[in-house]
Amino acid sequence: MNYKKLNIITGWLVFLIATWTYVATVEPTASFWDCGEFLATANKLEVGHPPGAPLFMMIGRVASAFVSPENVPVAINTLSALCSSFTILFLFWTITHMAHKLVVRGKEELTTGGIIAILGSGVVGALAYTWSDTFWFSAVEAEVYSMSSLFTALTFWAILKWENVAHEAHSTRWLILICFLLGLGIGVQLLALLCIPPIAMVYYFKRYEATPRGMISAFLISAVILGAIQAVIIPGVAKLAGKFELVFVNDFGLPFNTGNLFYFVALCTLIVLGLRWTQRTGRVIANTVILGVTVILIGYSSYAMTVIRSLANPPIDENNPENVFNLVSYLNREQYGDRPLLIGQFWDSPYADEREDGNPVYTAVYQIKKGERVVRNEYDGWNAKHFVEQNP
Repeated sequence: MNYKKLNIITGWLVFLIATWTYVATVEPTASFWDCGEFLATANKLEVGHPPGAPLFMMIGRVASAFVSPENVPVAINTLSALCSSFTILFLFWTITHMAHKLVVRGKEELTTGGIIAILGSGVVGALAYTWSDTFWFSAVEAEVYSMSSLFTALTFWAILKWENVAHEAHSTRWLILICFLLGLGIGVQLLALLCIPPIAMVYYFKRYEATPRGMISAFLISAVILGAIQAVIIPGVAKLAGKFELVFVNDFGLPFNTGNLFYFVALCTLIVLGLRWTQRTGRVIANTVILGVTVILIGYSSYAMTVIRSLANPPIDENNPENVFNLVSYLNREQYGDRPLLIGQFWDSPYADEREDGNPVYTAVYQIKKGERVVRNEYDGWNAKHFVEQNP
């Protein structure tokens, strides 16, 4: 019996079962909670609630572009159903990969009983998750969790594929793919980032001799990587762009978005120079890190859609993230406030006309003089007593 072919065929059979289950029970219209908002914003590429899901919106727009308006909910709900069934497919292959390692354990060949045990465990595990209440409900409605689950399953499956070929010359391509998937997943929901600790452990066990100290170190390094993406890359890229924009517009008197353009060109230049230098000097780890961060940023660039569509002022334009400063607030979910565990808010507390980090909320100001726009525009630190007269 050819285990590899049976594993592929059985996985696709499980996928078909999951697809039939979800498509047959898909919601015919909007469900409660956020689904109505996601249907509306995906269909017209509008700006939903922070921190947004631009990649989900774009793919949802493609799904709804070929149906009549009354069938838009079914089209986008079916997109969630397909994402969920593909999640089940990769879950099946993840289970069989692990079961295969348990069954083989030094044996040269798989017996028929071993193949049945491996495939049976994959079928039971995947279908149990297929028909679980929480996953089934999210699979049949327009929510980000189904697509986010797909990125999570695909990301972890990719590290297992790397494990199979880790000894080969070009195995690093799988690690780069994982970084790209993580970047894309940011544009849907942050669930896929939780794969980083188990990915780090798989990498550690494959590359190094396992020791208690080594396992703790690998876990701590994975936590640092997770925190760096969550707290540094995601908001930091936009924050740094805002600093450039503020200097170029307010200090240098240049047009809006000049600082953003310079920042983008400078960032691309540094990446190219870094990749060329590490390649010429043979610094493999540094080259891999730079390339990994680069593809994360490429995937993360789906948020450009949020700014572009906000500039068009669509009917749904929550938080109005049409400039880099509003985008930072949007990404940080600042409209939801904070709940400190030690001090906490109190009733009738004064409203602060600034962000939680103490920085003012900047607004693009078109200065008006005698009914004519002057050449110089600027960003103004917004407060409740200042009303900006914008050029129509």
